[in-house]
Amino acid sequence: MSLDKIIKTTCPRDCYDGCGVAAVVRDGVVHKIVGDKDHPVSRGALCGKCALAYNGVWRNRRARLSTPLRRVGSKGEGRFEPISWDDALAELADKLNAISRQHGPQTILHTHYTGTCSALAGEFPMRFFNYLGATEVEPDTICNNAGHVALETVLGSSLTGFDPKTAVDSACIVVWGANPSSSAPHFHKFWLNEYSAKVVVVDPIAHETARQADIHVQLRPGTDAAFAFALLCVMLTDGLLDRAFLAEHTIGWEEIEPLVSECTPQWAAEICGLSTDVIVEVARLYARGPSLLWLGQGLQRQPLGGNVMRACAVLPAASGNIGKPGAGLFYLNGAGPRNLDADYVARPDLRTVPTSSVSHMDLVELLGNKNAARALVSWNMNVAASGPRQRELRTELTRPDLFTVVVELFQTDTCDFADIVLPAASFLEFDDLVTPYFSYTLSAQAKVEEPPGEALPNQEIFRRLAREMGLDHPALFESDRAILDNLLSGSGLDITFGQLKKAGTIDPWTKPLVVFEDHDYPTPSGHIEIASASAEQQGLPRTPLPLYDSQPPVGQYRLLSPASLWQMNDSYGNEPHIIRKLGPAEVVLHPDDAAEAQLKDGQLVEMGNACGTLRVNLRLSEEVCPGVALSHKGRWTNIDANGANVNVLNGGQRTDMGESSAVHGTLVEIRAV
Repeated sequence: MSLDKIIKTTCPRDCYDGCGVAAVVRDGVVHKIVGDKDHPVSRGALCGKCALAYNGVWRNRRARLSTPLRRVGSKGEGRFEPISWDDALAELADKLNAISRQHGPQTILHTHYTGTCSALAGEFPMRFFNYLGATEVEPDTICNNAGHVALETVLGSSLTGFDPKTAVDSACIVVWGANPSSSAPHFHKFWLNEYSAKVVVVDPIAHETARQADIHVQLRPGTDAAFAFALLCVMLTDGLLDRAFLAEHTIGWEEIEPLVSECTPQWAAEICGLSTDVIVEVARLYARGPSLLWLGQGLQRQPLGGNVMRACAVLPAASGNIGKPGAGLFYLNGAGPRNLDADYVARPDLRTVPTSSVSHMDLVELLGNKNAARALVSWNMNVAASGPRQRELRTELTRPDLFTVVVELFQTDTCDFADIVLPAASFLEFDDLVTPYFSYTLSAQAKVEEPPGEALPNQEIFRRLAREMGLDHPALFESDRAILDNLLSGSGLDITFGQLKKAGTIDPWTKPLVVFEDHDYPTPSGHIEIASASAEQQGLPRTPLPLYDSQPPVGQYRLLSPASLWQMNDSYGNEPHIIRKLGPAEVVLHPDDAAEAQLKDGQLVEMGNACGTLRVNLRLSEEVCPGVALSHKGRWTNIDANGANVNVLNGGQRTDMGESSAVHGTLVEIRAV
């Protein structure tokens, strides 16, 4: 009887935690997937969804794509025949080269996102598309681009957040528009509970993190900027502003101070649906600090999302809660002190034609324009399930003359519309590098088994396609190991990939990092720009404003569609155990709203708007505030009984900054069936 072998690797899903994974290998075959007990964040545990999926459908070789496929039915039917890699690559090369010659490479669109958040599989394919001159559908516009653009306006960076370890010196942690209990389960379980800081959650939904917080501010959706300005007003009237910090490290406070003085707690309480007491309490707690401010990605998915993020970013500047132990702002953490050169992996310098990226909010129009889109390559995302205007998108994906290629692990919704499907390897089947976007750790993704059949890692697929197309730049063929070694050698961390594989995950800094300790902000002025000339040049207000959305008209509800406990966007939409745990699609309403509409708990209802409809079960709960409908995202349309998911209601409304999704501004009606 052979002994089990434990191989450490890392989960590269789109999650804050970047959890440590341990593969138990028996007789050369993965026996089970468990947590890495040595990992500093997950501490030996896996979240429920990953534990189910990685020991379920992800290890089911029959469920995986294992050979290239060619469509034999109509687009959308999902009928294919297996073909060889030689035939698939030859057909792809012929089609893409012909389109590039006849119509220009910019008519080749590619959609991708965070199906895997690792260096090679997530970024290396960009070398191919950059060199080819294809048009990128800007990935962040489907998720968080408003926040990026807004924070770059104020701080010069949206990817330089606080080190979570600095919470040891914090008196207050504010989690605003994020749900760690679903999206960062181990930070929810450990980080928020192991320090003495008071936890404040600002969210219209009373999720598990909100229920466990010291203070839950359950404000109405769309009123976040009004709440932020009211907090600033309390700081102003109570003498809690850090005037020395404002004078030395910011520009523009004097431009908004008159506005701030008018935004009293009484004014905001009526708008936000809060008591004045909670506004005053949170303002004083945060201002006295040291305080951390976590701005979630869900916060900016609203029509005024950019303005909201700018308003929130004033809070640490006004109170001096940045650049010192226990203080700071966090949205997402990029390479930061890890000094990993993302541009080296993606190589934007390879682009030789001046094409720009486009927004996901414009994808339907682009696909409907033959002059703009002749081919679509989808990798690392299931755009047919994730994109806005789902009904129209699916119609455009059936275009007979749109040559569509999908790189995937499973036969997703998007695969059903493909001409050619290419089988991708999973994270368990190749080496890679993972940099989590909350902690400043660094992790190895280690190969623990061979891919099923003929599946290949993303990066190898695009190497082979480049070679078949006759592309000849050496960067298109650089090996995995060379890239990984060069990334690490350029980081200054004094570790090889082989050493990192043995460790699994490292945290190079034993003491908490103090981000922006030197107060050298990468803005044009070198200061925090409360007032921004660059924003003004873009036709935006110079400063954030105390703007807010009006309440929905009578008979309508504001639809919020965040992540659920059991889903990672739609990554696990085909896992049978998760499908059973989710049950039929549902919408959650406040009991007062249901009573007014004469709706009852548990009944079947139709939720819809001009974009489409869904039939879902109604659940009544005070976890949502009145006027809100809650229905989680992530279901596969080719599995759900509706043949659609919540994005069928998403009309593609865009944010005020960044051309990004304002999906949380969607309005719906709900009626009994």
